[in-house]
Amino acid sequence: MAYQAGGQRPAPRPVPESPEAQAYLQDYATLLEAVTFPSVVLDHRWDVVLSNNAFASLFREVSPHPTAMPGDNFLRFVLFHPDAGTVLGEHESSWCLPMLAHFAAAVERYGHDHGLQSIRRDIAQDPIMEAAYRQGLPHWIRAVGEQAVAHDGAVRPLTHPDPRWGATDCRVVDETPRTLQDMGYTRMTLVLRETRPARPSARKPRHAAAHLRVVPAPEA
Repeated sequence: MAYQAGGQRPAPRPVPESPEAQAYLQDYATLLEAVTFPSVVLDHRWDVVLSNNAFASLFREVSPHPTAMPGDNFLRFVLFHPDAGTVLGEHESSWCLPMLAHFAAAVERYGHDHGLQSIRRDIAQDPIMEAAYRQGLPHWIRAVGEQAVAHDGAVRPLTHPDPRWGATDCRVVDETPRTLQDMGYTRMTLVLRETRPARPSARKPRHAAAHLRVVPAPEA
């Protein structure tokens, strides 16, 4: 049911044990596929539970990665995949920092979760991402306000590989029904807008940057 585009998942994903819950997810996958916009169901670790073909199409040109494919774990993709910035526009401010803020809240709520702790260790091993998490994130939240970290309703830029969309914006819509919520899942849909005028070329991949803009550069 979940889209894969290469690489291996770090660990098997838990699935609901009851036949009723499994049947619900099977039917929900059918509903998801009827949606023309990229739509995905995530658990509290951002592991992808369900996604549709429109979601797969949005990320179809990203290169293989062992742990950060968008169809496996969306948070890992945003934070660690070198191609993330080629699809997700204004990658740092519009995607990376809001996702880090939600991750920090999840760690506070599910502190002993092994999956979240694994992501936290990977952040700590990446000097740029660790600086963003410890220094850039608090500074950014103070600068833009708490409302900036909300996903639902946010308008964020992206670049679709289909030229009919190209460089455009999407509105992030949280449309999680009660049954999914009770399972611990969240549904996120990216409502694409009409193609807007071309933006400057995409920023270089994150790993090529010397430091994040929200983190003051070290003095010489």
